[in-house]
Amino acid sequence: MSRVLLILPTGTYRAADFVGAASALGAEVVVASEHPQAMARAMDDRALVVPLGRPEAAADAIVELARRRPLDAVVAVDEQGVLAAALAGERLGLAHNPPAAVAATRDKAAARAVLAAAGVAQPAFRVVRSGDDVTAAADAVGLPCVVKPVSLSGSRGVIRADDRTSATVAAERIRNILDDAGEDGHGPLLVEAFVPGSEVALEGLLRSGELEVLALFDKPDPLDGPYFEETVYVTPSRLPERVQAAVAALVGAGATALGLREGPIHAEVRVDGEEVTLLEIAARSIGGLCARALRFGAGISLEEVILRHALGLPLGDLRREASASGVMMLPIPRSGLLRQVGGVDGARAVPGVEGVELTVARGRRVVALPEGDRYLGFVFARGATPDDVEASLRAASASLEVEIADPA
Repeated sequence: MSRVLLILPTGTYRAADFVGAASALGAEVVVASEHPQAMARAMDDRALVVPLGRPEAAADAIVELARRRPLDAVVAVDEQGVLAAALAGERLGLAHNPPAAVAATRDKAAARAVLAAAGVAQPAFRVVRSGDDVTAAADAVGLPCVVKPVSLSGSRGVIRADDRTSATVAAERIRNILDDAGEDGHGPLLVEAFVPGSEVALEGLLRSGELEVLALFDKPDPLDGPYFEETVYVTPSRLPERVQAAVAALVGAGATALGLREGPIHAEVRVDGEEVTLLEIAARSIGGLCARALRFGAGISLEEVILRHALGLPLGDLRREASASGVMMLPIPRSGLLRQVGGVDGARAVPGVEGVELTVARGRRVVALPEGDRYLGFVFARGATPDDVEASLRAASASLEVEIADPA
């Protein structure tokens, strides 16, 4: 029996889906996380506590475990574990990305420098360090601009600034967000040119450095700021084939420049007419529960595809299912205490909708972007065409009534 270690951050949405995929493959699962989890406690010696904030130490713990009970794969399910997985995979001789390449994807400034050196199309940028003049950087890249942390993910701390004053205000706000997230609030920030156009997300799998596109999602809602809250994802893309090919070529060039070679990647690309611009590449698959919108071959999940690759098992047919599909991430409209989300039954009854998953319990504090890092939940739909799927997702969203109270 194959043994796979899954790095599952405490706050991940994806534990059950990855464990289920491993079970479908007949693989034994070892769970590594920052804290003992309910699932892990039931797994006895197949649970490992690791310090994900210290990837080298986390990798040391994984390697020590593997000496006692060999592993066939180490897979990070979310952003927080990718560097530890790469380090452990390298030391154990398992399928992995080079740690230096993964580290670059975790530092947006480092990634920008590597991509610039390789001539990959990306926004003009400047790195702003503590004490630097943010307005000078904004002037250099041009207004409007986008100010963002070099760490964090999921659009957290990403703010558009339309003038010099708002650029300074955005930088101060981002430093506070970093402090609240336990990151270095005095560390470098990125100031980038705002790139107009629509946005797409590419889900891919690297095998020996070659990119296989698994899905290309349209994001039909405008992402123009001041914050960049993602909502609707629909696949297959409705872009012309030549533009889709340009997106894939750009992402492949970016992955090569960064040195990524094995496993899933998730990339964000801006499209303005025929012009494509790489926003970022992550050495992981799509976040949240969004992977549930994807099925491949004879109906296998994205998680199973990832585990098959990591374990060296046959991948079979990686073509996405024939029907269109999509997901809507339910945004948090304002910060406060979640009283309830009404209309869920009505949303589930919308033709084409296959599921509505709420991921925040009533009575919990919720935080809107740019400070927040979570969604209220997810709506999934399938249909004959991307337009049908988008219509189903929007109708379901319109059925929901979110009540948020001011905190006591």
